[in-house]
Amino acid sequence: MKNKLLVFAVAIVVILGAFAGGVYMFQQNQKEEINFLAEKHAEVFKRNYSPTLGNKDAKVFIIEFLDPECESCRAFHPRVKALMEEFSGKVQLVVRYAPFHQNSEIAIRALEASRKQNKYWEALDLLFQTQPEWGNHHNPQPDLIFEYLPRLGIDMDQLSKDMESFQIDNIIKQDSEDLQILGVRGTPTFFVNGKPLPRFSYQDLRNLVSQEVEKLYGK
Repeated sequence: MKNKLLVFAVAIVVILGAFAGGVYMFQQNQKEEINFLAEKHAEVFKRNYSPTLGNKDAKVFIIEFLDPECESCRAFHPRVKALMEEFSGKVQLVVRYAPFHQNSEIAIRALEASRKQNKYWEALDLLFQTQPEWGNHHNPQPDLIFEYLPRLGIDMDQLSKDMESFQIDNIIKQDSEDLQILGVRGTPTFFVNGKPLPRFSYQDLRNLVSQEVEKLYGK
């Protein structure tokens, strides 16, 4: 009986070891693939239409795949802005869309239409600020977005027309294709100069940004 239990225990250890090894190899292969994309196909991370914040000549890029209806994106938003301020002039934020939630596309269209009136970042701040109201997962009310945006002095008639633009269709389509290529499955997902975070945390994001700043600008 003891021998059978021992054999069973050894078998379990072997199986778990093989599984852990398989997970590790998968993660390594994914990192290698992303590094290849970063070197050969930088446009997968930053498209020429992507909203950007910060010094246009910055050498360090934070690429954030976000969903305006995502609670974690809302929580990270002020911390990302603080990071931009900490490394001012050396870092540029690039926004990509990951429309995973029910009303994400409406919010994205409103953001892009606001950008045509030079109100993109103000609109993003406002949508995150009011997200618990319009994006409540138990009782979403996306129409509230159009009650909030006039606070920014946005021409709402023009915004309604611009929201139907085929250009916005193409932005959503391209970002959705790119996130699949990069294996983005949740939001927010960050890349720094094409490198994925080792773990999802603000500290890991800051560490990676700091490493890239030190490498490209020196201490």
